[in-house]
Amino acid sequence: MYIWFECKVRYEKTLENGLVKKITEPYVVDAMSFTEAESRIIEIISHYVSGEFTISDIKRANYSEVFFNEDGDRWYKAKVQFITIDEKSGAEKRSSTNMLVQASDLRDALDKIDAGMKGTMSDYVVAAINETVIMDVYPYEVKADDKPEYETKGAGL
Repeated sequence: MYIWFECKVRYEKTLENGLVKKITEPYVVDAMSFTEAESRIIEIISHYVSGEFTISDIKRANYSEVFFNEDGDRWYKAKVQFITIDEKSGAEKRSSTNMLVQASDLRDALDKIDAGMKGTMSDYVVAAINETVIMDVYPYEVKADDKPEYETKGAGL
């Protein structure tokens, strides 16, 4: 399970007209804690930004699912409602969740959500889709040579 953090990075960027401007860009990283999120975003951004930068804000991002798409150049936040029926009363109940989708436009974002949800048995409705200012998303990736120090069996967490 992923725990997502939105990190805002502030740095000086040289614009096309040659002017230097301080900008703040949001990125999303997968981490176990705020400290790890800060460490990961510093490591990632140091490869792309020359000069000084600061992490101006880190907050937990409430995304239940992230759909990646190599062809997409924008990130969209989707509010998806899962529909369940209460067996006793027969009333329809909707529970909302937020998802992040990489797509080229709004219609593509909806298509990616539908494709990602295709294998589920749940009934759902996409209640809203909004374009975000998120620059990129970095999930945690285990390298082939990394091995866990220990393995828990039957921990019952």
